[in-house]
Amino acid sequence: MTPLDLAFQRFDTYNQNDPNVFHWAGKDYPQEYFFAIQLYEWVLKLEPSASEALLLASRSQHIGRWEIARETYPEGRVGYLTWRKDLSLFHAKKANEILSEIGYEKEAIADVERIILKQKIKADHEVQTMENALCLVFLQFQYEAFHPKHSAEKVINILKKSLLKMDAHGHQFALQLSYSPEGLAYIQEALKLLA
Repeated sequence: MTPLDLAFQRFDTYNQNDPNVFHWAGKDYPQEYFFAIQLYEWVLKLEPSASEALLLASRSQHIGRWEIARETYPEGRVGYLTWRKDLSLFHAKKANEILSEIGYEKEAIADVERIILKQKIKADHEVQTMENALCLVFLQFQYEAFHPKHSAEKVINILKKSLLKMDAHGHQFALQLSYSPEGLAYIQEALKLLA
C-alpha cells in the first residue's frame, strides 16, 4: 500500500465515525465520509493530473467536522465565521497528525495544510480547484434540499457568494449539473448579479 492509499484509508476510517447520516440514492452514509469521497471525485474531474497534496487535501478537507458543532458558537455572522475558522484549523491539524504518523515529510504536509486552509485563493491554482470542488459538492448534493427551506433573497445571496469564490472553470461544471426549475432560476439570478 502506498503512503497515499494509507492516508486515504486513515482519513476515510476517521470520517466513517461521523454520527450524522447523509441519505443519497437510497443509501445511508456517514455524512463527512460521503462528502470527502465526492470532494475527491470532483477534484479529479476538475484536475485529472492533481498533485498528491491536492488529493490528500480533498479527502481530509472537512475531516472530523462533526466534532466542533456550530451550536457551540454564538448566533450570527461573527459566530459563524469564528466557527468556520476554528474548523479549518482543526481539519489542518488532524490531517497533519495523520500524515505525520504515516511518515510524510513536513514540506508535503505543509502543502496539504495550505490547501485545507485555503491560503491565497484565486492566486493559487490548487486552492482554487479545491474551492471549485467544494462549491460543486454543495450544488450537486445539498443545494436542492437547501433552497426550498429559505427565502429567495437568502438563496440568491448564498449562491452569489459561492459563485464568486469559483472561477470560470468551476462555473462551466456548475452549469452542467441537473437542477429543478426553481433551483436553476436562482442560479441564473445569482449569475446575473455577477455580470
